[in-house]
Amino acid sequence: MGFKIIFLGAPGAGKGTHAVILSKDIGIPHISTGDMIRDALKSGTEMGRKAKTYTEAGELVPDEVVIGIVRERLAKGDCKKGFILDGFPRTIPQAEALDKMVHIDHVIDIDVPESLVLERLSGRRVCSKCGASYNIRTMKPKVEGICDVCGGTLVQREDDKPETVKERLKVYHEQTEPLVDFYRKQGKLTMIHSSNNIPATENAIKNAVEA
Repeated sequence: MGFKIIFLGAPGAGKGTHAVILSKDIGIPHISTGDMIRDALKSGTEMGRKAKTYTEAGELVPDEVVIGIVRERLAKGDCKKGFILDGFPRTIPQAEALDKMVHIDHVIDIDVPESLVLERLSGRRVCSKCGASYNIRTMKPKVEGICDVCGGTLVQREDDKPETVKERLKVYHEQTEPLVDFYRKQGKLTMIHSSNNIPATENAIKNAVEA
């Protein structure tokens, strides 16, 4: 039996890291809308051009654009046995649109202190070629500035710079945090209190999904 899962949490909470781990553990695809949008920005598609002005300011991409991307992705064959959504939904209207598309089984909210979020994001570096993620404090590459996976150059994303991070957190509290109550009322929410202990958080998430 497959699971249809959403990961919630502030920017830097570790949604992507734990979604990748769980995806491998239970054999369903990890779908990151953030990666989809960044790919569109790089390729210069019409959607990418529309999204660019919003992402550069640390704001959310409009619902109608993101909903369209997700609808197309969930229609693909690899999602028939389940999936993990990371970065969607981010607003109540997105969540309501998703409810019309598919039944969600579990919503995992990764709760991390804001001070730790700021520390993580300011230290995050990503590979300019393959997108692999590192942290200069907690998850260093074997060679400084070089990706372990493909040898690409590690860079700091524009939206990880301190001034943009603060705006991203403000937007999260205003527009995305209400989803916690939205899914709690549906009886689907599990809150995981996390820190830098990745294995402990991983076990708590897996237990919540398999309960």
